[in-house]
Amino acid sequence: MKEAFCSPDAPSPMGAYSAVIKHGNWVFVSGVGPEDHVTHAAKGKTIEEQTRFALDNLLAQLQAVGANAEDVVKVNAYLKDLDGFARFNEVYATCFPDPKPARTTVGCDLINGIMIEMDAIAVLG
Repeated sequence: MKEAFCSPDAPSPMGAYSAVIKHGNWVFVSGVGPEDHVTHAAKGKTIEEQTRFALDNLLAQLQAVGANAEDVVKVNAYLKDLDGFARFNEVYATCFPDPKPARTTVGCDLINGIMIEMDAIAVLG
């Protein structure tokens, strides 16, 4: 049985999707960026700042289902400018313990003026 969740400490969806779906021990977190959880305005002026805010939102969504960074097995990261990859990667690396989750990072256009968006899959237990 799948259940939907959304942390009060992270932005709620602005479209027809769930912020987090839990199905058994599997947790699927929809794309999160560096948005303020109340105003949905982008936070941070640099890729480092926006990465930190996006990770904070990702961790808040994980906590809504009792998961944490150690439970994450896969992350997809979307960067507006791949020239910022090294700076993004430095901040990202501080969030996840070893072994790090599998990850795909791609460059793409993003909505709402953000530089980064991430989604994740976690397994509880």
